[in-house]
Amino acid sequence: MTEQQPGDDVYVDDVSGDEEDYEVLARAAEAVAEADYGEVEIIEPTVPTLPVVAIIGRPNVGKSTLVNRILGRREAVVQDIPGVTRDRVRYEAEWAGTDFQLVDTGGWEHDATGMRADIAMQAQRAVDEADVVVFVVDATVGATDADERVVPILRASKKPIVLAANKVDDGGTEADATALWSLGLGEPYPVSALHGRGSGDLLDEIVARLPEEGSGQIIAGPRRVAIVGRPNVGKSSLLNKLAGHERAVVDNVAGTTVDPVDEVVELGGQEWLFVDTAGIRRRVKEASGHEYYASIRTQRAIERAEVALVVIDASEPISEQDIRIVQMVVDAGRALVIAFSKWDLMDDERRRELAREMDLDLVGVPWAETVNISGLTGRGVERIGKHLQRALDSWQTRVPTGRLNKFLAELVASHPHPVRGGRQPRILFGTQAAVQPPTFALFTTGFLEHGYRRYVERRLREDFGFVGTPIRINLRIREKRKRR
Repeated sequence: MTEQQPGDDVYVDDVSGDEEDYEVLARAAEAVAEADYGEVEIIEPTVPTLPVVAIIGRPNVGKSTLVNRILGRREAVVQDIPGVTRDRVRYEAEWAGTDFQLVDTGGWEHDATGMRADIAMQAQRAVDEADVVVFVVDATVGATDADERVVPILRASKKPIVLAANKVDDGGTEADATALWSLGLGEPYPVSALHGRGSGDLLDEIVARLPEEGSGQIIAGPRRVAIVGRPNVGKSSLLNKLAGHERAVVDNVAGTTVDPVDEVVELGGQEWLFVDTAGIRRRVKEASGHEYYASIRTQRAIERAEVALVVIDASEPISEQDIRIVQMVVDAGRALVIAFSKWDLMDDERRRELAREMDLDLVGVPWAETVNISGLTGRGVERIGKHLQRALDSWQTRVPTGRLNKFLAELVASHPHPVRGGRQPRILFGTQAAVQPPTFALFTTGFLEHGYRRYVERRLREDFGFVGTPIRINLRIREKRKRR
């Protein structure tokens, strides 16, 4: 004898339209969904503050390697050439039960010009915002003129300074560290960021100087937005316009951003955590060195975000890589807003071409929110918050099971699945199994072909307004029980 299962006693094509029938169907669908998926947990963000530790020093003294050592994982992009880190990049860290925010910076040079001057400015900002500053010096080289020129700036900041004498890989080189007393910043702590030697003593000293509550927000607090796109489409310019200051280093050279750069921005009375990412090149295998790892970190930034803002250069034809990046966001299950940048360069002819390209190349995401912007002039930037909020609202929308099954009953009655091979698959009942993104489980008598699933998705969007979010439809095929 076949065991009776939840949902065996009522189906969408059996109900008469009576509300009581839909309630019975809803309870049956929820019972099946709970057995298959369990309960859905939605994590509400909180916004506490953390002490901030800034890691600074001249180029190529091992700052990013020290950051990775403190974090206990390879997070910051590291390569054996100076100037890989360009922006100030935040991470959450912990030592001996104390949580704090760690800020990696680019190399600080006193009389830098061009992009190096922008990098130095970011390091200066990191010092201004920090509660404790770790000044990293290469002990094997000793205190250079560049190191000594930074010392008066550190003293003027009135911040606690911890001097890290890096690259002390064995006991024989500890004498090199003692020579750094000459900088007048107190005791130098010998450490090998590469091998971990002395890192515990350094961290003990850092934690001892931290205040109980600092100026840094936990990154999980505001709604998280990843700014992604091809290199040199204007992502960093957009972040700077949103932040109201030069938060990210901007240059005409493609690939200026390497590590993800985050900034809390207020739009429309709500705080958002925007994360600027490295441009994703045509294929990962075409990237080399730090660019390869930067692409990997961009993918991770998308997965950690709640909504992705895909920036496409409107002045150029939509490329295959633009479409691939959009698909990355959809595959990750994140809400999506597409921003067409550099709108200040557009003329009437290019606008008409772009409209045709959108119809052809973005046909797979007609539900995506779009906004036309210019990071240079600020055009349209103030509307981004509204589009992000709409996409997030849809991303976490839940349709009541009774209402969903009433919708499915009407859909099946008006547009049943085509007969294939003498059989006609039918939807028995359904439920929304998850949010973020909306995921629907349809219990059917057979496999629903792709075209019919697309039709169901389109009708779901028409009836329930899922704008700016992907929808996932999972099938649970089961035979309908015969009535006795």
